[in-house]
Amino acid sequence: MTNKGLRVPEEPIIPFIEGDGVGPDLFKAAFPVFEKAIEKAFKGKRKVQWLEVLAGEKAFKERGEFLPQDTLEAFSRYLVGIKGPLTTPVGEGIRSLNVSLRQSLDLYVCLRPIRYFKGVPSPVKRPELVDMVVFRENTEDVYAGFELRSGSAETLDLIKGMQDKYGWRIKPDSGIGLKPISRSNSRRLLRAAFNYAINHNRKSVTIVHKGNIQKFTEGAFRNWGFELAKEEYADQLISYEEYDNDPPKGKIILKERMADIFFQQALTRPEEFDIIATMNLNGDYISDALAAQVGGIGLAPGANINFETGNAVFEPTHGTAPLYAGLNKANPTSLILSGALLFDYIGWHQVTKLIEDALRETFNRKTVTYDLARLMDEATEVSCSHFAELVCKNMEGL
Repeated sequence: MTNKGLRVPEEPIIPFIEGDGVGPDLFKAAFPVFEKAIEKAFKGKRKVQWLEVLAGEKAFKERGEFLPQDTLEAFSRYLVGIKGPLTTPVGEGIRSLNVSLRQSLDLYVCLRPIRYFKGVPSPVKRPELVDMVVFRENTEDVYAGFELRSGSAETLDLIKGMQDKYGWRIKPDSGIGLKPISRSNSRRLLRAAFNYAINHNRKSVTIVHKGNIQKFTEGAFRNWGFELAKEEYADQLISYEEYDNDPPKGKIILKERMADIFFQQALTRPEEFDIIATMNLNGDYISDALAAQVGGIGLAPGANINFETGNAVFEPTHGTAPLYAGLNKANPTSLILSGALLFDYIGWHQVTKLIEDALRETFNRKTVTYDLARLMDEATEVSCSHFAELVCKNMEGL
């Protein structure tokens, strides 16, 4: 990382975590797509050295721990990496490996672009109107993991202390979780969203929050966003409150929506939204709901980025789908598109375009995996690996 951005060698080393469940199937399918696009774009002048590192069930079997320190060191050293889905038991003491990875590397932006590919089945009438990029704060909110179990001595002590000091009446059999939202982390997430909107010629940024109820956390996030826009982006951004009818030309509009209202309007008029900036939990809900409008999370890529250090880990947004593990059946599109995001991030834009165009052609020909085939008329169902082979074949004609 330099003061001018990432400096990428001709043969970068990129660590990857295969992941749990369907993860190995997905990587077996995705790697040939990546390699085909790199070769076609650069004719052998550039290539990637893929370095496997361990996390999740594979790491536990081989190392006795779910997230080895040398895995974190590899992602830190090589800056840019990619991973498959990882399992975290629900209701158990093991913290989310995804959250641990994000927090350890301070990957404060979860970036999830949501857009439609023609031919993909959708539950809405106009999925092509959905073209949004979600900027989700990645380190705070309830994902910080500050929780106490119901009935424990520590929990009862905290409940009593809050009642004595603040008069808060909390049932003694409650579990307790804290929701930290800091000004510093909120502003750096919002700054990343504003910069992205400016650099990619987007029309608006919408801050999504529930500040009418959570005034000092989500409400503060909203206020810090408008504050930052006035302090640092007065020449580029304009608040929706600052004009009567049409916004001035060349200005990006800064909007806000309550989270519950946003879910409704994202369905009824998605064309009004462009860049979405929000907190961790809202961002998780919102990005999955938007993905459903364009065909499901099987097509939704994701990136976790620290724009200051350059560290970035790319990943599919879906889970491990253990019922389909090893069956060569899962849809690899989310991982393939996450790779396309990675190549775009390191400046290999030709590779990204080749991958996306080849996917479009494959969807148009209705040769898709089971999750899409069952929803499409006259579709041909293919395996995970065969789908990737067809993507590579369709790339040849580009």
